[in-house]
Formats: sequence, structure tokens, C-alpha cells
Amino acid sequence: MAWVVGTGLFLGLLAIALGFVTLRTGWILPTARRHVTKPQLHGLGGMFTGSSVVLQGLFYFRVLPSVSWEARFFLGNALLFTGLLLIVLSQLLSSRRNPDQAGPSAV
Repeated sequence: MAWVVGTGLFLGLLAIALGFVTLRTGWILPTARRHVTKPQLHGLGGMFTGSSVVLQGLFYFRVLPSVSWEARFFLGNALLFTGLLLIVLSQLLSSRRNPDQAGPSAV
């Protein structure tokens, strides 16, 4: 069971790192690049989602002080759903375009 939690911990750290890179540079993985219109929201959502998984792993390995399972459950779910909501919003919200720029249809 420890290897499953360890793998999740690794993937959570990877999600946090990718979220940080997206926040700093605006770079998004090529598989999601076409759908994302707000890279900052996407990066923040990745960081929240990854931190949920990392916290659960740290509680499992007893790195963090033990708290009740209810607190772990609600904290983990709040972080996870907040991150997922931000990722969805980063794909659904339209980006603001400068009306002074001529688009391809204005030629």
C-alpha cells in the first residue's frame, strides 16, 4: 500500500511543479495547450490539486502531525475540488482580446 501512496505523492509533486511553471512562464503541457485560455488559473488549479494529494500522502506516512480523519477528508476534498474548479474555469472562460488588434477575419 505504501508504494501506491508514494506514487500519488510523486504525481502530486509533479502537478505542483507543473502548476508553478505555468504560473511563472505561462507554459502548459502540449496536450492541454489548445483548450486553456487562462494559464494563470490553470497553474493555480494544478497547484491546489497537487497539494491535496501531497498532503494526504504526508498524513499517511506520518510526516505531518496526526489530525482527525474528518479534518483530513474535508481539507483534502476542499483543495482537490478547488483545484479542479480552477482548471475547468481556465478552459471555459474566454480570454479578452484587444479590440484594436486586427484578427484574421478582419483582413
